Amino acid sequence: MRTFYPEIEPYDAGHLDVGDGQAVYWETSGNPDGKPVVFLHGGPGGGTSAAHRRLFDPARYRIVLFDQRGCGRSTPHASTPDADLSANTSWHLVADMEKLRGHLGVESWQVFGGSWGSALALAYAESHPDRVSELVIRGIFTLRQVELDWFYEGGASAVFPDLWEGFVAPVPENKRGRLVEAYSELLNDPDPAVHGPAAVAWSRWESSTITLMPNEANVARFTEPSYAVAFARIENHYFMHGGWWDDGQLIRDAGRLRGIPTVIVQGRYDMCTPPMTAWALAAVMRHAELRMIPDAGHAFDEPGILDALIEATDRFAS
Repeated sequence: MRTFYPEIEPYDAGHLDVGDGQAVYWETSGNPDGKPVVFLHGGPGGGTSAAHRRLFDPARYRIVLFDQRGCGRSTPHASTPDADLSANTSWHLVADMEKLRGHLGVESWQVFGGSWGSALALAYAESHPDRVSELVIRGIFTLRQVELDWFYEGGASAVFPDLWEGFVAPVPENKRGRLVEAYSELLNDPDPAVHGPAAVAWSRWESSTITLMPNEANVARFTEPSYAVAFARIENHYFMHGGWWDDGQLIRDAGRLRGIPTVIVQGRYDMCTPPMTAWALAAVMRHAELRMIPDAGHAFDEPGILDALIEATDRFAS
């Protein structure tokens, strides 16, 4: 079974001014003359980590990571008291990718994204299919209302009733009919005593349910206060706006991608982004290879998912 490539460090990095007062952190690692691949992190608001470099053969890939607006090492950070997310939308991120591609002198690149990163990958590829050599997407999430309702409005509580209690705890009982909206009020409250605990509760719910088996280290990372505030604010902001596309648009328009070799990796027991969305996408992208991993949840580093992802990146590097 395949696992991570050895740890590597970037050979180049910087901050790209993408307008609107935003500077996006980017880095490149691996082989400067290798096949370009861009990694799209989840959330939105999750940021990149050193482990993400290790999904690609460093001898064959020029590995591009970047932190999307408002999170990770990009500035300004969404955890700041005066955070303004008005210039943080799906289409801003698609434009940022194109600006970064041009900045790095890349003609076309493999686009690799998981969870929210799969939605951004689809949005980018549907907008710029000529710039995408292959797609590798995992834990498919397209922000359809049915997907948001499942995970944030009570569906997944049938599986995790104990963890659900912690998610709804910050929300007054009379506002629990629409939890995404209620959380929007809490997360945008200027008082740290209000938005801080709400952000931690939001982030704890997600990080506690994305793996088949509990991963306390992952929960601790997600619930670090600064990380949690940025993560929860950005996610909720995107969910409140439905990703700035029509409900179901990413799946509807996926037929545009029939010329792009595509691998879809999905955990059978993914409670965050359940297999219904990967299945619906594969029904439109009939040329795509759908890998349903029988003993996995949502996280990219669960053994079966990791094996399938690296098998795909190794194959496309050849």
